[in-house]
Amino acid sequence: MARPEIARRLIVNADDFGLSPAVNQAVVTAHRDGILTTASLMVNEPGFEEAVALAKQNPRLGVGLHLTLSHGHSAMPPGEIPGLVNERGEFSNRPVSAGMRYFLRRDLREELRREIEAQFKKYKATGLPLDHVNGHLHFHLHPTVFSILMETNRGFGIGRMRLTRDPFWLNAGLAPGNWGYRASHAFIYLFLSGRARGVLERRGIRHTRQVFGLLQNARVDEAYVMGLLSRLPGGDSELYSHPSLDEFKNEFDALVSPRVKNAVRERGIQLIRYQDL
Repeated sequence: MARPEIARRLIVNADDFGLSPAVNQAVVTAHRDGILTTASLMVNEPGFEEAVALAKQNPRLGVGLHLTLSHGHSAMPPGEIPGLVNERGEFSNRPVSAGMRYFLRRDLREELRREIEAQFKKYKATGLPLDHVNGHLHFHLHPTVFSILMETNRGFGIGRMRLTRDPFWLNAGLAPGNWGYRASHAFIYLFLSGRARGVLERRGIRHTRQVFGLLQNARVDEAYVMGLLSRLPGGDSELYSHPSLDEFKNEFDALVSPRVKNAVRERGIQLIRYQDL
């Protein structure tokens, strides 16, 4: 007897919601007219207030927190977290060195905890339900950051989190080039996700089986999405992207492509949010 086919369910997420008007408009349009189901909100960037207003106008869009500890601005005043930001409240734009400092310098742990709590409080003040949590450049899986999130989760109310793991061999069949970047990032996040998976499951924090988009590094275009949909494994998956009307218009175009929308429908792929897991 043939085994019953496992339903394929896909979260389609936009990172960097709130970064700018160009990103915000792309997110909302891709949700209304395309396949986008969720977005991750940066609470300290210039488009934050507009993003919150747009989210409230589109209640079917699942919105979560895009925790930012690199390449962005802080919620705390610079003088209260001098080890994390400069005098303008800007985190380092060098994520590898920032990650090493967060790991090696135990004196920064309290500053990280206060900043993480401040970003959660700012999100909560919007009144938006918390669909999920992830991190800008996936810093939520950084060992120090992840341990802080788990230690204080009762106050944060994290019920669903991105467990970043983009299967290398599946990706290898979808796109050419950038092999060094793709192989290294696949290995790093296989390790980090493996380390975090058991903790999330013991705490009842839900996640998808795999996350696509990491190894594309802002090259989630129509060809990639079409190929992914044809090979999408059974179960729950996430595809994340960075749609905008300027810098990453290729990603926006992929999410509103009629070919992509038809492929989702014809293949019986269910589009869901994190809250549907």
